[in-house]
Amino acid sequence: MLLKDGELVLFQGDSITDAGRNRNDINDLGLGYPMFIASWFSALYPDKNVRFINRGISGDRVRNLKARWQEDCLDLKPDWISILIGINDCWRRYDSNDPTSVEAFESDYRYILDQVKEKLNAKIILCEPFVLPTPEDRVQWREDLDPKIHVVRKLAREYGAIFIPLDGIMAQACARKEPAFWAADGVHPTPAGHALIAQAWLKAVGAL
Repeated sequence: MLLKDGELVLFQGDSITDAGRNRNDINDLGLGYPMFIASWFSALYPDKNVRFINRGISGDRVRNLKARWQEDCLDLKPDWISILIGINDCWRRYDSNDPTSVEAFESDYRYILDQVKEKLNAKIILCEPFVLPTPEDRVQWREDLDPKIHVVRKLAREYGAIFIPLDGIMAQACARKEPAFWAADGVHPTPAGHALIAQAWLKAVGAL
């Protein structure tokens, strides 16, 4: 098990991570996978004093993460940083005609990881973004999202991060139950979808 007593885990990302958390309560984890992870971890390892905090912000793209990285990451001095970002970099192309190029996505993502390496002695967990084929228009998003998923995989290798292949995990789950069961709009997980992410995360750090 990789998490050690007294460590601080920071969850970062967009609405999937945010999951309705109370921004006025620094300890509120929202109703999604960060809360599931913290709850399960605490139940499994009540003797370990590991603290979990959530700084996900709904609507964020990687450029927004970069803009708030000092305050919402570096200043917190976490021991672990878990990042799930990228679906809004894809989505805005289709709902606002405001695309994020693969090059800009990689450049901004690389910046935040460089900052972690330079200024913190933190371990990194990178979760690849995902989209499920529901409703049908989500299928065309693959053209935009797939290259960004490949960027996250490449960065995980380069920066020695723990990698969680959520797009693959979600696709596999859709072979067992229809996509809307896991994410009603193809993006935002249902409770079952969040539990699936939490399970994969806990396995990745050796807690399950």
